[in-house]
Amino acid sequence: MARKKKHAEHVNHERWLVSYADFITLLFAFFVVMFAASNSDSKKAGQISQAVQVAFQQLAVFDPGSKAVPLNGSGNAVSAGFSEAALIAAAAKKATGDMEGVKHQLEDLLKEEVQSSLVRVTQDSRGVTVSLAEAGFFDSGSAAVKAAGLPVLQRIAEKLNQLPENLRIEGHTDNTPIHTAQFPSNWELSTARATNVLQYLINSAKVPPQRLSAVGYGEYRPMAANATSEGRAANRRVDLVIIGAIAQKLEPVEPAPAVPAVPAAPAAKDPAK
Repeated sequence: MARKKKHAEHVNHERWLVSYADFITLLFAFFVVMFAASNSDSKKAGQISQAVQVAFQQLAVFDPGSKAVPLNGSGNAVSAGFSEAALIAAAAKKATGDMEGVKHQLEDLLKEEVQSSLVRVTQDSRGVTVSLAEAGFFDSGSAAVKAAGLPVLQRIAEKLNQLPENLRIEGHTDNTPIHTAQFPSNWELSTARATNVLQYLINSAKVPPQRLSAVGYGEYRPMAANATSEGRAANRRVDLVIIGAIAQKLEPVEPAPAVPAVPAAPAAKDPAK
């Protein structure tokens, strides 16, 4: 039997197409990944920008009701690429500047009392604090505001009524124990003094009660060492804290007023019945 004649193998000159197709596929996948990554970053940037804008509207850096574009000092629009840290620093600077103005106004208003050490005006991260010394406003061991201190308290209240910030009245004592029928400890004395000042602000000075709060710290928030009589005298005080914009964010939120339910209209009677 005759053997079959073997045909010569045909050389494939298009094998390069396989490698080329693999290269094109990898290149396509690379650009898809790059596009997805860039698209995700823009979404994150948009979320950060929106969160910063909302935060600084709440901190009163920008007017929430204004439609004008915020401008920088040179009159150009603020760049969208600013950092969140820079915005936070700007808000803190503005809030601090507002409180500095309040502090200077109170120092001018209470110049004589400050010089006689009956009142002390300070500023910290919470806001501005007006400290009322016991010597000018309370008798020893008593929570009632002295008649001589009421005109000073009235002048302070008139200024506080002009401010939008909330107020916290804080009572403090020294570490000398007190044991009376009315005040078993310094806790009760400090709380009663703070509450009496709060009641005066509400009833006599007409400060809105929703702006006020009262707390007693007893002997546990001293501003000076209790080792000397001067230090103990400084610790016996009532502080009126004007809460700044940044510290106010940590305060409990006032609930929205309840909307009264509208009674349903009575059903119409069927005339056929």
